Amino acid sequence: MSDDGWSRQELARFLRSRRARVTPEQVGFPAGAHRRTKGLRREEVAVLAGLSPTWYTYLEQGRDIRPSIQVLDSLARVLDLSEDERRYMHTLAHGQVVNPQPLEAEEARGGTMRRVVGLMGDNLYPVYATDVYCDLIAWNDAAVEWYDDWGAWPPEHRNMLRWLLVSPTARERLPDWESDTRDIIARWRSEAARWPHDARMKAKIAEFSGLSPEFAHMWREHDVQEHRSLVRRFQHPDLGPQTLRMAFMTSPDEPLVGVVIHFPIHTTAVEQPPEDETIRKHREDN
Repeated sequence: MSDDGWSRQELARFLRSRRARVTPEQVGFPAGAHRRTKGLRREEVAVLAGLSPTWYTYLEQGRDIRPSIQVLDSLARVLDLSEDERRYMHTLAHGQVVNPQPLEAEEARGGTMRRVVGLMGDNLYPVYATDVYCDLIAWNDAAVEWYDDWGAWPPEHRNMLRWLLVSPTARERLPDWESDTRDIIARWRSEAARWPHDARMKAKIAEFSGLSPEFAHMWREHDVQEHRSLVRRFQHPDLGPQTLRMAFMTSPDEPLVGVVIHFPIHTTAVEQPPEDETIRKHREDN
């Protein structure tokens, strides 16, 4: 059996198991004295999800059909799937999760990542958290030193991409401003593809296009890049030219927010880089 065939059969088995788990009373149907089907009937699931009973039967039989994202989400609602189960269904049908939502028992948006950044408050190098809209959620003192005092900005303007586009400080602190901005826009385009129905994402794209001709031009070029570690050059206001490596970290239970960590490019597990002592002394003197 091909990989696609296995995925279709697994999706069919998964849907049957979850249909059997939902009682008629849960969805407002009478139980009936002579029901032989455990849980809901196929026809009932189809009606509740707005689907053709025949088409849904084909889906449960593992036939070669491809349900849309909207259909999958409708079935997730009818079958009362958890977010873990909804993501699993998306992966089986499309090989990836579209519009991932926070997993259950999560803190308020960004709560976990705020704690991560908080634990790194004394780090010598920048650490900050952003969400899928590039909004800045949290940052440590070193981020203020190396980037800018984002806390001085109005809350609605605390956005990494907006800072790059409109702040003179961004061009002063980042010698490779154009390539850095292109990189962030390319990664943001890749991220935006995961949220095709998100109205706020579309509004942000329109906002930045109107705010900056450079953004509008770069966005039209359709460059795409996944998140990965990279090297960024800085013009530190006191230490002069510096180069750091950046790593982007996410957590499956909080897909809307990620943490960006900076560290010296020569750091090893057994040897402290000499740059640390220079920067630590600078921090202590100031």
